[in-house]
Amino acid sequence: MSQEKAMTNDKREIFGWAMYDWANSAFSTTVGTVFLAPYVASLARAAAEKAGTGTVPFFGIPVAPDSFLPYSISFSVGMQVLFLPILGAIADYSHRRKQMMQLFAAIGALATILLFAVSGDLWWLGGVLFIIANLAFGASIVFYNSYLPDIATEDRRDSVSSYGWAMGYLGGGLLLVLNLALYMFSDKLGIPGGLAVRINLASAGLWWMGFSFITWARVRPRHAAHQLPQGETYASVGFKQLGGTLKEIRNFPETLKYLLAYFLYNDGIQTVIAVASTFAAAPLIQGGLEMGQSTLTVVILMIQFVAFGGALLWGRLAGRIGAKRAIIVSLVIWLGVVIYAYGGLKGDSRTMQFFILGMFIAIVMGGSQAISRSLFAQMIPSGKEAEFYSFYEVSERGTSWTGPLVFGLANQIFGSLRYGILSLIFYFIAGLIVLPFVNVKKAIDDVKNYDAGRKK
Repeated sequence: MSQEKAMTNDKREIFGWAMYDWANSAFSTTVGTVFLAPYVASLARAAAEKAGTGTVPFFGIPVAPDSFLPYSISFSVGMQVLFLPILGAIADYSHRRKQMMQLFAAIGALATILLFAVSGDLWWLGGVLFIIANLAFGASIVFYNSYLPDIATEDRRDSVSSYGWAMGYLGGGLLLVLNLALYMFSDKLGIPGGLAVRINLASAGLWWMGFSFITWARVRPRHAAHQLPQGETYASVGFKQLGGTLKEIRNFPETLKYLLAYFLYNDGIQTVIAVASTFAAAPLIQGGLEMGQSTLTVVILMIQFVAFGGALLWGRLAGRIGAKRAIIVSLVIWLGVVIYAYGGLKGDSRTMQFFILGMFIAIVMGGSQAISRSLFAQMIPSGKEAEFYSFYEVSERGTSWTGPLVFGLANQIFGSLRYGILSLIFYFIAGLIVLPFVNVKKAIDDVKNYDAGRKK
């Protein structure tokens, strides 16, 4: 085995890398998908009723209670647009990807733990802490994703990426089982329901922090740390590095086309994931499904474990029909899911309909994102992984930007979450229009030619 092969495809390191998915998925599931949105929305509704208005003030801006967290998600991603490319450039220049990943994982986990303090009139603190945690989450994922080309050879990236996503669903699902048990039996344990939710939110931060240590122990830095030139700071070097990359990015037109397609369709995917619990828990009069927290958590839990198998399945499908075709198949299914969520899910059987719809979501959720990540890994030049993944992360897990904003506005303008769901159809149709025109072979050849030219 060559030294390059020895530095890649190392089962011990791949396991350590995948364990960060196991660790941080607690934030995506327990906080982002299940407990935070309905809990904060209920607190905000109580505040609105107390004030005798249909909205709550946030920094003087009137906000619909069910739109508050989608707005927070959108704002946090707006912050990522500003900061992640600079952080990626700094990481690529300094070769401190691992240290920066550790730093932002710690910040995100701590902000998540502090969600325990959200209660009563502090409903707004849930949005503020979520913005901090989600920004740190996105930053840490940039550095995490940028390791994929280093730890796996090209022929194994689809399967390794799918393995990471599968581990994430398994880890996030396991914590959710514990969270569900605490919530369902909170009365028997003498714990108020609100306190049980707060404990569950904080547990996600502890899980994230604790299991991250496995990753730190097994993932190896690839280069010696690069010292700063005299008179420079990491910020100034980061801007210069990013500026150079932006000038060179014209050498990768197919990569840019793929990023556009990804921004469109994955914004839709992430918005569906982010607003599912809000939609399911909201009253019928607001276009929701009026599900109880326990029922909702069981459905989300089912999705987690089915998604574990779905991620592995899509890795195999990509091996048979190609990564791009596998993504297109998943987007057709996603489009059907959104259309049915808008027009169906009615009557006394709406809970069972939501459960069945959740199974379709689970089958494609992890796979569509895992294959998207590994396909992108083949389209980026060596030495600039963190920078390119910083652009990619703008619409990665939990970081959709325009989707939650459009969803929140549609809900606030029309007074129904159904119209918010309807607005998401655009993202999947747009992605299906752009993605087929991406020439994957040319994108890979462009990268190889660029890397070869730099070595001369």
